[in-house]
Amino acid sequence: MKNKKLTTIVAVGLMAALVFVGNYLQIKIPNGVLITRIHFGNSMCLLAGLLFGTPGALASGIGAALYDVLDPAYIASAPFTFLSKAAMGYICGYLAKSEKRFVSERGHIIFSAIMGQLMYIVLYVGRTFIVQRFAYGAAFGTAVLTSATNLLTSTINAVVAVLVSVPLYFALLKPLKTTYFRDIIETRVQRGKWYVLLGVIVGIFAVAALAIYIYILNYREEQYRAAHGLLLLLRRMI
Repeated sequence: MKNKKLTTIVAVGLMAALVFVGNYLQIKIPNGVLITRIHFGNSMCLLAGLLFGTPGALASGIGAALYDVLDPAYIASAPFTFLSKAAMGYICGYLAKSEKRFVSERGHIIFSAIMGQLMYIVLYVGRTFIVQRFAYGAAFGTAVLTSATNLLTSTINAVVAVLVSVPLYFALLKPLKTTYFRDIIETRVQRGKWYVLLGVIVGIFAVAALAIYIYILNYREEQYRAAHGLLLLLRRMI
């Protein structure tokens, strides 16, 4: 397994499995028409980024989206979940593996984890408000309240994720460096490529906006079909 590409594939698969399992360690909290959760999936997303850098984005997206696909309550949001969790893993991984250290090594790792979580929170809470307001037709106040509730649980998840992933990273770092994963773990992002990260962030928000727009259109189309079907049924009954 000395081939770096093969090692990366194995690392992505391993972390995707951990992200998937981490999502099952959860507490579901009903939130009106939505269900929000406190879980350990985000911890594994951050751990994937901290250990393996930007490939952790793929592991985060795949593991989280697979959980959504297998749960009827979340299957419709699986594409957005893939995008938002991949964004978290990418930002965390990019910063964690950057050559430039803003503070101490431990402080830099904590900073990377926090920034990854902030990216996810912005995308998740923004998506909640937009879908509630424009897809479900909720009043502005209701959409804000629902988003605020999700912001609270997201913040709790973020704190848990950082508290779990950072100690795990330092606990696993030395042992993993004795394995074939060493080359990936020690890979560093060169200085002077901040514009790459900026471009990725802009791209993420653009794709997120498009994904939300498509979601709203599909939701309205389903509503129209349901109403049309009901109208035809009533006509036949009459």
